[in-house]
Amino acid sequence: MNLHRLVVALERAWDGARLLNLHRLVVSAERAWDGVRLRRRGAGTPEHFRIEPYVGHGGPAGVVVRGRVLDNPMATEAVDGEGIRAAVRRTVRHFLTDELPGVPLRITVGGASVDTATDGDGYFLVRIAPRDALESPWTPGTVELRGDYRGVRGTRAVAVDVRVPSADARFGIVSDVDDTILQTGVQRVVRMIVQTFTGSSLTRTAFPGAVELYQDLAAEVNPVFYVSSSPWNLYTFLVGFLRHRGFPLGPVLLRDLLGTWKGREQKHDRIREVLDLHPDLSFVLLGDSGEHDPEIYADIVREHPGRILAVYIREVRLDPGDGRVEKVSDAWGPDVPFVLAADSDAVRRHAQGLGLL
Repeated sequence: MNLHRLVVALERAWDGARLLNLHRLVVSAERAWDGVRLRRRGAGTPEHFRIEPYVGHGGPAGVVVRGRVLDNPMATEAVDGEGIRAAVRRTVRHFLTDELPGVPLRITVGGASVDTATDGDGYFLVRIAPRDALESPWTPGTVELRGDYRGVRGTRAVAVDVRVPSADARFGIVSDVDDTILQTGVQRVVRMIVQTFTGSSLTRTAFPGAVELYQDLAAEVNPVFYVSSSPWNLYTFLVGFLRHRGFPLGPVLLRDLLGTWKGREQKHDRIREVLDLHPDLSFVLLGDSGEHDPEIYADIVREHPGRILAVYIREVRLDPGDGRVEKVSDAWGPDVPFVLAADSDAVRRHAQGLGLL
């Protein structure tokens, strides 16, 4: 390593340490605020106790179910013709959440149950070994309150859907969301924030040809897993967007807005979860060049030889000549095609050539 590279490496390490310390400071502030809020409310009964499960996924190798318990009313749904004020109000409410920690829960799927409790941010995540055969494409389950919680009594159970690939599935699809199917402009931060807060699931725009491409890749049998770095606060919005635009429905795997002291959950881990729970499937990976999808997918290809059929990256960089994507495009050899595409039609043509459509 020459002197210049050494200096650059040290600068990056220092920047990383500063960001980690800043992140820990923000997390500490959030934890302190949550503690003050809970003390003010004392042990009072939550006014809007709500269990919010997220779509699960799994098969014979196991089932993963996650979700959150909140003291917030259900968010209103977007309606045609509503103004920007209504959209902003709804989005802000997604972020102003009152999380309920320590809620005792029982999750049941496939004839098996697991008891758990929510963490400090109200989240729960369990892995279940089903006893009964799971239905494809969807197996129903339940998430219920186990016992009393701060005066909340009685039956508090909600349904959860679990995506179960059938034996007819040829492969699975792992896809990013922002700037891969949803026009976001992540590299233009101000524009991204404005769009996030002023748009809705009815007004936000998909890339031309993306819906048809995903429908044809899924072919009504191949499962689609949406893995994004967006926060769980936007889960309802993203599911509404997928439904409204006609994308194949599937698990939407996001991450906490701030995370823990150790940092936020990494996208690698959620993709690994998908591949581990569905060991009989090969996968197609779709992402964009705006952030770190190329590097993340390169790691996944190397870690899972023989499991990845193709990697498709939508070109959205402000500076396509920065060389960052090209650096990993052949990092795993010639066996897995890597396509940097300007539009959905280019992906379609290549996928047709591989026999994926």
